[in-house]
Amino acid sequence: QVQLVESGGRLVETGGSLRLSCVFSGRAMREYTMAWFRQSPGEEREYVAAVGFSGTSTGYTESVKGRFTISRDNAKNTMYLEMNSLKLEDTGVYYCAASSYTFSVGQFAHSYHYWGPGTQVTVSS
Repeated sequence: QVQLVESGGRLVETGGSLRLSCVFSGRAMREYTMAWFRQSPGEEREYVAAVGFSGTSTGYTESVKGRFTISRDNAKNTMYLEMNSLKLEDTGVYYCAASSYTFSVGQFAHSYHYWGPGTQVTVSS
């Protein structure tokens, strides 16, 4: 059974940096497209970034381009999200997700089969 567990979320000031991790277990992560989504209070879950099977293909929502970097280490079954120049609007619960479909599923939450419980990121002024 596939399980995902996120870590690394915490309180950080605007302009700061964080690195989130997602540990994948139960199968080989290299067989899955991986992604990060986030959800703020009262808002719907939104796509943040995705990375293809090998890590070569990546995609980002417009608001995080140039600030966030998604990556994966298939040997460690771990995915990462490096977040820089954090803004107040980056606050939310960050979820990692896995899909057996190819990278083309990108931003579509309904295409992801497995989800982690989330890690809270709070950006304060």
